[in-house]
Amino acid sequence: MKDQIALILCFAFGVFAIFAYFFPVLDELNKEYVINWTLIIFGFSMVLGIVSLLKSHVNKISRRSKGYQYNIVALLGFLGMSFFGFVYGIDEKSFFQYLFFTLQVPVQATMFSLLAFFIGSATFRAFRARTLEATLLLAAAIIVMLGQVPLTSQNIPYITEFKDWILDVPNTAAKRGILIGVGLGLISTAMKIILGIERTYLGGTGD
Repeated sequence: MKDQIALILCFAFGVFAIFAYFFPVLDELNKEYVINWTLIIFGFSMVLGIVSLLKSHVNKISRRSKGYQYNIVALLGFLGMSFFGFVYGIDEKSFFQYLFFTLQVPVQATMFSLLAFFIGSATFRAFRARTLEATLLLAAAIIVMLGQVPLTSQNIPYITEFKDWILDVPNTAAKRGILIGVGLGLISTAMKIILGIERTYLGGTGD
């Protein structure tokens, strides 16, 4: 019975959201009421996500699962930042901001630095010119990199123009094809959810 109610509500609000794009009256109703209810539901889902996160970390710590030390650090970080944020505020001179800029920002910079080396190694493996497609990809990547760097873009004739042509013509065409495919996939998935064909959000397998 609960699943049926959820399916009916999903169908009703899905159809309403579709028609709201075509009828101004429904669009105003959507902006005044439905979006506000969406924000309220998002708030409850945020609380549910936080509880689920805490429960997951506590369970792994209590079972001494592999790498539970990282769960302890994550749990302490979450509780500590929440405490300082709620108690002392989040203004520019607060201890919350101090922890953020002295811990979070350096950790993010370190992760992105490591990611650059990972991307470099993956690029080296992917750009081996064994096929025609890989050779074209390698040539395009080299031209774009040379056109982006000031040292080479200012000293190699027409490299910047060639780089711009690659980004504006073949790259844009490929991006548009991918976006069209993604759009069609989103439409088909939305229709499956609205019509009740896709039910994984109810906790089932979707069969």
